[in-house]
This record gives sequence, structure tokens and C-alpha cells, in this order.
Amino acid sequence: MNASPPALASVPDPGGPPADARTVAAPRPVLRLRSWSLRLSPRGLAAGAAITLAGLAVSLFALSTGEFTVPVPDIVAALFGEGPPVAELIVDRLRAPRVLTGLLVGAAFGVSGAIFQSITRNPLGSPDFIGFTAGAATGGIAAVILGGSAWQIAGASLAGCVVCAIVVYALAFRRGVQGHRLVLVGIGVGALLVSADWYMLTRADINDAATAGAWITGSLGGRGWEHAIPVAYALAALLPVCAWLSRPLRMMELGDDAARAVGIRVEPVRAVAVVAGVLLCGVATAAAGPVAFVALAAPQLARRVSRSPGVTLPLSALTGAVLLIGADLAAQRLFAPVQLPVGIMTAAIGGIYLVFLLRRERR
Repeated sequence: MNASPPALASVPDPGGPPADARTVAAPRPVLRLRSWSLRLSPRGLAAGAAITLAGLAVSLFALSTGEFTVPVPDIVAALFGEGPPVAELIVDRLRAPRVLTGLLVGAAFGVSGAIFQSITRNPLGSPDFIGFTAGAATGGIAAVILGGSAWQIAGASLAGCVVCAIVVYALAFRRGVQGHRLVLVGIGVGALLVSADWYMLTRADINDAATAGAWITGSLGGRGWEHAIPVAYALAALLPVCAWLSRPLRMMELGDDAARAVGIRVEPVRAVAVVAGVLLCGVATAAAGPVAFVALAAPQLARRVSRSPGVTLPLSALTGAVLLIGADLAAQRLFAPVQLPVGIMTAAIGGIYLVFLLRRERR
């Protein structure tokens, strides 16, 4: 069986000028695999490389600093099980699970936010505003108040996110789902769920209410490998689906009629995208709590860094990962020895970004 491997080739844009013109622009490389192709943007690749290096630097700094400083060579050796016993204890048992959980949760929130901003064609169309995060928070608070274990809280959080998504999608569906209708219905459902959260907190035991209040803020404190591994499995299963969805979603950003004109089955694609985004949001919330504004800010920051006309899923994942781990590092170090939950830091960053975004839209 003869099969040729995928080749990275530079081909001119079919709609561009003749190849023999002296002023022809440098073509973008295209990765082709049978009937599937991916146009690679040089600026996007450079932005992805820069964000990846920034994430690596922040992760190494988070693994190195603390009450006990671990040199970078000892960190690398400890990750391979060949470091000093103290370094292996600190890195493998305490810091590495927290850092990895932050990276994975941030990536899940980033992709989820990019999906819903693409579907709604609205920079505010993130799970925070549509109400899905509120549904996950309601399920988690109910499990905390009922005395559930860590796995039961995570399961209730995921179930709450899924149920909320079903309700919002059903209420917003009218001969299809329009982006503005999805946002408005999600805001209304989210407001109802927030009121239900506060009702449960006021009726709960004081100790349970304190535990639920700490969880609803969003935190990476005390996270272990048992929190990181489920998120890693979810990303491994859902990221290929999101990669397949990226091209139809970009076409749907031009409008449903334009997408149908090129053969996109709009409603099935939108339904699959909603399912993938909801699952990513639910799994991330189950692992770290309802961390605010990461899903909102990460896709827009990635779009501005890459100068892309629409949201980009891979860069949104990288930006979300770096944003969350950077916010967690700032929450640990800026007010030391007091450590703040990461949700407080992301809310502060997200609030500043939201003001900037609204001011930019006003201009």
C-alpha cells in the first residue's frame, strides 16, 4: 500500500496574482492531508511559539519559587524521577500537579470561550455570560452543602453545566439558534442560578457555606494529580473534535446563509460545537471551580496577538493556559505570605479587560 506522507508546501493563493509577477506577496504555507487542509499564518505561528515559551517560563518559575526554592536543573531531574528527594517531594507532590492542573484548566476554558464567541459572533459570548459556568457552580454548591466528596462535587458540577446548557439551548432554539438569542437567554438563566446559589448559601450550615464560598471563587490550591488527569483525558478526547469544528465555525462567523452556501450543515455543526464547549467548561469547572473571565479574555487576547479576523481555537487554548497559570502565580506571590484564590485574580484581570473592551467598542 503506497501512501505519501503529508507535505508542508508553499502554494500561492488561488485568488492571488500570477505566480510570475515580481510583486507577488509571500504565500502562506498550507498543510494538506488528503481532503483536509490547514492554512498556516506566519504571524499566528510566531504568536503560538511566543505564548508557548511564555507558558514554559511561567511554569518553571512557579515550580521553582516558594518557601523552598528549587533550582531549574533539579526541577527537570525531579520530573524524570532522578532529582534529590526533597526536590522530588516538592515538585512531584506539591507544585507540579497544581501547575499542570492550571495549564489544562486554562486551556479548556480558552477553547470553550472561543467556541461560544465564534457561535454567537459576540466577544461577550463566553460561558461566564451565557450561564454555563453558573450552572456548574450551582451543581457544585449543592454537592458541597449535601456533604459530597471531591468526586461527587466534580460530578455535580459537570452535571449542572450540562443541564444548564440543555435548558439554555432549548429556550434559545427557534428555527435554529441565533447568537444574540443564545446570549440573552443565557444571561437570564445565569441570573436565576446565581440567586439560587445565594439562597442555598444562606440556608446552609455555616461550615458548609464557608466551604462552598471558597469553592465558588475558583482555586488551584490543594490540587493533585487526581484533578489534572480527568481534564487531560477530556482535552485529549475533545480537542480533535474542536480541530474538526474550527473550519466550519470560521465559515459560520460570516453568517448562517453564507455557511449554507458553501455546504456547511449549520445546525448539526452548532450542536456539536455547543456539546464540546459545554463539556470543556464543565470539566474545567469541576477541577478548579468556576474561575471567572478566563474563557472571556483568552480568545480575544489570542485574536489580537495573532491579528486574526476571527477567534482561533489553538491560540485560545495556549492563551488560556498561560493566563490562568500566570494569574495563579500572581495570587500566590503578590500578597505573600497570604495566598489568594486564583478566581479573585482572574476576576480583577477580567474586569480591567472588560472595561478596555467596552471602551474600544465604544470608539
